[in-house]
Parts: sequence; structure tokens; C-alpha cells
Amino acid sequence: MRLTISLAALALAIMPMAVQAQDGDKKKNEAPAVEAGVPAPNVSVTHHKGVFGGKAISYTATTGETYLKDKDGKPLAAIYATSYVKDGGDRNRPITFLYNGGPGSGSLWLHMGAFGPKRVVLPDAQDDGAPPYPLVDNAESLLDVTDLVFIDPVGTGFSHAIGKKDPKDYWGVSADAKSIAEFIRLWLNDNGRWSSPKYIGGESYGTTRSVALINELEGTYNDIAVNGIILISTILDFGASAEVQGNEMPYILNLPSMATTAWYHKRMGNPPATVAEAAQQARAFATGPYAAALLKGNQLSPQERASVRTELARLTGLSETFVDHADLRVTPGRFYKELLRDQGLSIGRLDTRYTGKDYDAAGEEPDNDPSFYAIDGAYTAAMNSYARDELKYKTDRSYVTIGGVSGWDWKLQGQRGRDGEVYASVAPYLSKALRENSGLKVFVGQGWYDFATPFFGAEYAMSRTGFDPARIQYHYYDAGHMMYVRPDDLRKLSADIRAFISQR
Repeated sequence: MRLTISLAALALAIMPMAVQAQDGDKKKNEAPAVEAGVPAPNVSVTHHKGVFGGKAISYTATTGETYLKDKDGKPLAAIYATSYVKDGGDRNRPITFLYNGGPGSGSLWLHMGAFGPKRVVLPDAQDDGAPPYPLVDNAESLLDVTDLVFIDPVGTGFSHAIGKKDPKDYWGVSADAKSIAEFIRLWLNDNGRWSSPKYIGGESYGTTRSVALINELEGTYNDIAVNGIILISTILDFGASAEVQGNEMPYILNLPSMATTAWYHKRMGNPPATVAEAAQQARAFATGPYAAALLKGNQLSPQERASVRTELARLTGLSETFVDHADLRVTPGRFYKELLRDQGLSIGRLDTRYTGKDYDAAGEEPDNDPSFYAIDGAYTAAMNSYARDELKYKTDRSYVTIGGVSGWDWKLQGQRGRDGEVYASVAPYLSKALRENSGLKVFVGQGWYDFATPFFGAEYAMSRTGFDPARIQYHYYDAGHMMYVRPDDLRKLSADIRAFISQR
């Protein structure tokens, strides 16, 4: 009897110690795998309401860091992202991952200009001047049809490498895509959204990233199937766009953008009624007589040269003398300076509707891009103010708007040898993804007045062998690279993408 009581007492005495040990192990296992001296990820969660696409939406905003780790759980980099998730826990609701380009740009342009719940208001095709810049509710946000995640790659926004990790390890076409793919996997894990319809989208180099990313997401055995890719101001084929001596393709691909710009500024000879007609006239000439003339080079006959020179001058709004001096090959930089030289103005690169005044009117090319310095101050102020104040994100870091990376590695995964090194194009990744995912569709949005990523370059890249044109939607806008700076085009872009996501 005494032995039984003693054993029971001993068991009772040992049990708390065992439970404590189990609890300690549990806490140890549940603790974040953070390296000594590295704080836990900095995250802020806030709750909001808004009306988007005509629908009242309650949503949760989560802004902050997600750690990318090595196989041993050591943090290597912090990816800063902002997620907007509709309240109610619908795990079948679409989710769209968005980013900008550069490479080296934060996601503030799409976030604060196009699809986030707030947007900054700028004058269209004019300089943004000095602050304050109005921040308003964005009725054109896509939150009525999809949850949204805006991602800043390493070296942009508040994202950064941790400890001794070299951030350059993430600065390349393939390395960057791998890091964003890893972030998406972690986000799906943390939010329980593996079964949700998924969309990825970017602007400018962000379109390059999207196509490299689809190769990382769907090109492995542990793949993530994607419903749609949203390409805004597209650049996929860098070989065809390379402005180097001997490459004739850039002149062909840039000509339609010169024509639409000349049409806008009323410099085109015998102009058609619409910009779309001007673009089509230039496409036909570029792929016909102009391409033939460039390929013939110095074997071009004087009669052909005269004919091509006359039509090229008409379409571009430049003088025949200037076109002749350029040997029928007008570079974009020269075009920006020459078109309105008689007015003492240069035109923009991102958006050729913008004009600026240089130091003098005699230069070869503009001093700067008036369509960039006209908007960058407002977007930078808006992003910092919104993240720090309304989203309650506290950090001593500066938000890197653009220019935070260097030494980008342009080599593509799977392309070896001399030819792969010389000719860079991610377009084959996209055609492969379309062939291997029957549910994948592509949205392409292009501005008529965009010279950073000309619309004909996008059309050329996705009209090659292996692409299914029936699954690619093209939409055109009466603005430039960031077409959403024009209010009418923000509404059109939002409606077009809303329909794209809804047409499942």
C-alpha cells in the first residue's frame, strides 16, 4: 500500500517536470528560426474598408518582411511586401502578386498609382511640382475581384539582404525570379492559399520578371500552376531591342512608336484620324519596305533609298535631311531631341507626351527624361507617407524607389554557349508555359507613347513560333509606360484587368 502511494507520489512529482520539458521543446520548435542577432521579421497588420469596382470591401492589410532562408533556417534576405486580403477567409478567391521593374525598382508605381486601395493624384503629362501630393481612395483598385500582394525584390523598397549575405546574389534574371518564387511559396504556406486562382503581374522589367518567374513556378516538379500573367509595358526580347551597331531590329521595332508620337505632337505628314491608324501605317511600312531597305544596307539603290526616306520622314515627323544624315536609322535618343527642337523642347522616354526644356537646344540627346522627373517625387512621398502612417510600418530604413541594384546578371537559366550569352530573350519561357498549362492566359497592356518598352516590340516577341495567339489579349492606352497616370486610362486599365481576372 505504502509502495503504491509512494510510486503515485513520485509519478505526480515527475509529471510537471515532464510537461515542462515537453512545453519547452514545443516552444523551442515553434520559435522562429532567426539567427542570433537578427530580429524577427518586422510586420504591421491593420484593418480597413473601401469601395472598389463599385463594391464595398472590408480587408486586412499586412505590410512587412518575409525572411528568405537557407536550408538550415538561417535568414538570408528580407522581402518587404504589402498584402491586401478581403475579410471572410474565402480561400477560393483569386490572389494577384504584383511588382514593378527596373531592374531595381520598388513596387510603388503599381501600388500607389494603379491598383492599391490608395493612389496619389498627379497632373497628367505635366510636372508634379512640389508637395503636398493628394492621396485619395482608389476606386479602381482590383480588390473587388482579387486579393493583392505588392512585392519589393531585394535591394528595392524596404527589402534587403541580412547579415553577411551579398545582395548581389539576388541581382540577376534567374536569381531574382527564384527569390520571388520562394516568397510566393512562403506566402501561400502562411496564408493557406494553395488552392486559390493565382495571377502574377509586373510592369516594364517586371514583365521580364513575370516570364522568368513562370519558368520558376511551373518549370519544376514542385510546381505552382498559374491562371494568368499580367504584362504591363512589356519587354521580353532584349536581343531584338539591343541598340548596337549592326542590329537593324531596333529601328524596325521603334518606328511605330515614333509614328504615334509624331501623330500626337501633330508632326506626322498627312496624318490619319486616329493613333491606332497611325500605328498600323507604321507597322506595315516597318515590316515591309523599311525592313527590306535596312537589310540591303549599302546595296540599297538610290531610288529605293529616296522612297524609303520620304515615307520615313512623313511617319516620324522629322526632316528628310535629318533622316538622310542618320542613314535611315534614327535612334530613340536623337528622336527625343529632334522632333520638337524648333520649339526648344525635348520629349519623354517613358511617355512621349511629356516635354521638357534642356540646358540648350543644340544637344544630340535630352539632358534627362521629363516623363520620369515629372512623377518620381510624388510617388516616393506617397509610398513613404502611406506605409509609415496609415499602414503603421515602423522602420529606420529608407524606401528605395529605384536604382538600388547594380551589376545585373542577364544570363538566363538553361541557355548555354555563345548564342545564349549574346541573345537574351525570356519569351521562350512564356511560349513553353502556354504549351504546358492549358489554363494559362496572358494580358498585355501597352501605351501608344511608351519608348522604354515599345508596343511593337511586345507584339514581335509574342508573335514568334510556339505562341498561341488565341490566349494572348492585347490592350492599348492613350498614354505611355505608366498609362495609369492618365485618369481615363487608369479606369480602362483597371476595367480590362478586372475582366481578365473574372473570365475564368
